[in-house]
Amino acid sequence: MSALRNIWIVFKRELKAQFNSMLAYVFVVIFVVLSMALTFWFRNFFDPNAQDASLEFSYFMWPAWLLMFLAPAVGMRLWSEEHRTGTIELLLTMPVATWHAIVGKFLAGLAVITIAVAASFPIVITVAYLGDPDNGTVWGGYLATFFYGAACLAITCAVSALTRSVVACLIISVTICFVLLLIAVPPVQDYFSDVLGGGASEAISSFSMFSHYNEMKRGVVSLPNLVFYLSMVGFCLFATSVVIKSKRA
Repeated sequence: MSALRNIWIVFKRELKAQFNSMLAYVFVVIFVVLSMALTFWFRNFFDPNAQDASLEFSYFMWPAWLLMFLAPAVGMRLWSEEHRTGTIELLLTMPVATWHAIVGKFLAGLAVITIAVAASFPIVITVAYLGDPDNGTVWGGYLATFFYGAACLAITCAVSALTRSVVACLIISVTICFVLLLIAVPPVQDYFSDVLGGGASEAISSFSMFSHYNEMKRGVVSLPNLVFYLSMVGFCLFATSVVIKSKRA
């Protein structure tokens, strides 16, 4: 119970800091506006000749690209700001285990991402009104977006623990997320297939968050996809713990 209480205290502190700095509001607005705009302008959402009532190709192709930039923007302050202001020493001298602080901060950032994703739900109502969507792909798409955002945030959390610079954390995190997305893009896969062979190309693609995202947004919420994202989040949070403890020592 004390662990949950400590996590809850850190969670509330970090979530309040996110909204006090206006960062959370900006993130939610940008995510919702851009995802809707890209859907309506570039995917012919209201095309009367469209045969697909699913959101798989009209809406859920955009959140992965947006979260590649926006999730690091949410997580870049998690530890970098603590290092820069010197408050990390105060935080770590409190009767709170390191992993309590890490989980609490991560969940606060994830809460902001979840609010942004949930705020786009009116588009589901619109599709339900205009047609008969496949609810499996709708919920699979939202679940894929949630896990993809959690993975990007976990990567940022680990990078944030390594540097005092918020800008450096943002650039490095976006680069890592972009690489993990890029290796599953068809032209890149074709290049690896030509150079390394089909088996090596598939192996490299299996490490991409984007490939698992694409499967889940089609409604294929399989155990390997869930294990991949949970493993990535767990590994990054563990790496964060190792870095924080090394600096604490």
